Amino acid sequence: MALFNSIENLLSTLDLTTVANDRKETLQPLVDYIQTKVNENKPIRINFICTHNSRRSHLSQIWAQTMAYHFGIHNLTCYSGGTEATALFPMVAETLKNSGFEIQTLSEGNNPVYSIKYANNEAPIIGFSKKLDSPFNPASEFAAIMTCSQADGGCPFIAGAEKRIPITFEDPKAFDNTPQQAAKYNERSNQIATELFYVFSQINA
Repeated sequence: MALFNSIENLLSTLDLTTVANDRKETLQPLVDYIQTKVNENKPIRINFICTHNSRRSHLSQIWAQTMAYHFGIHNLTCYSGGTEATALFPMVAETLKNSGFEIQTLSEGNNPVYSIKYANNEAPIIGFSKKLDSPFNPASEFAAIMTCSQADGGCPFIAGAEKRIPITFEDPKAFDNTPQQAAKYNERSNQIATELFYVFSQINA
């Protein structure tokens, strides 16, 4: 089964030439981690970490899970967490919806819980803000991907992580409540999608 058509269409528009050589060097440790696990036929767990687990870590988690499915990398599960729990920012859900994901709100409140689907026959990703060591996340044998410089600097050690890899992204939060908000969130989402497409395109499954 394929991804939803609208997501497939978006993937066909991603421009890998925008991934500069220095960025490829930043992404290479993640390529190596996934490839090693594939070669050893071991489960692959990736936890994307940001300060508030509200924007970049969720975009990264969801796009990475989607790319793994697209490229047929099985036995891979993506997670996200923060140094503190806040809420998944509504514009993130809106941006993903506009990219073709099917999103349902499972519960409202200060920290809403979302079901995020990328394909008809695959289990949805459950999106909500949580601390990186939440019981919802893996306790050991995972790669910790630091998606913001604040979390990268503030968390030199991640308990249980086999590997800690900084792959930081600019925060679209800077454009909240401005006329450019939707465009900037979309821009960041597409950058993350493009870079993770590159990562998974390098894996020999």
